[in-house]
Amino acid sequence: QEQFVESGGGLVKPGGSLRLSCTASGFPLGYYAIGWFRQAPGKEREGVSCITTSDGTPHYADSVKGRFTISRDNAKNTVYLQMNNLKPEDTAVYHCAVGSETGWAVADYDSWGQGTQVTVSS
Repeated sequence: QEQFVESGGGLVKPGGSLRLSCTASGFPLGYYAIGWFRQAPGKEREGVSCITTSDGTPHYADSVKGRFTISRDNAKNTVYLQMNNLKPEDTAVYHCAVGSETGWAVADYDSWGQGTQVTVSS
């Protein structure tokens, strides 16, 4: 059965760091483009970062550029999102998504994980 699961969320103080993981089973994650999205209460789901399949080129939303880093470890079938210098406005449920090509729209991706909660608060 093909599935993937996010993990690594939690409660962190402003300025702190977290590393989210998106781990797949039943299919090779390296064949797909991966996007990280987040959704805060009362807001639409927004793209945070994505990474291509071919050369692993990362892309970032302006709001996280310089603070977040996306990477993939095909041997572990996992994509990571390293989040540094977290801010209260980063609080959201973070989802990874799988698709054939990268994009910033929800519709660009075919499958979604259940999400992991990130809360940034003092």
